Amino acid sequence: MQKEAEATELKKREADILRQQELENYIKEKERQILQLQEEAKDFITQDNLDQRIGEALDNPKNYNFAIDKEGRVVKRTAFQR
Repeated sequence: MQKEAEATELKKREADILRQQELENYIKEKERQILQLQEEAKDFITQDNLDQRIGEALDNPKNYNFAIDKEGRVVKRTAFQR
């Protein structure tokens, strides 16, 4: 009878330890996600840096007007076809 109680207590302790480890892993993953979001937030455009970002965009224009042919090559100039 006592061995059964000890085995039950042992299983309960193992389950508690496993739950605690899962909780710690969950917390570590959430902390990692928060740190990643904080790092990404550095690039967000806000009211405070809006003028600076507009200036950067005007100083460094990007041209996305291009095509990709069937072989995957980028074609910068396309001929007008009728």
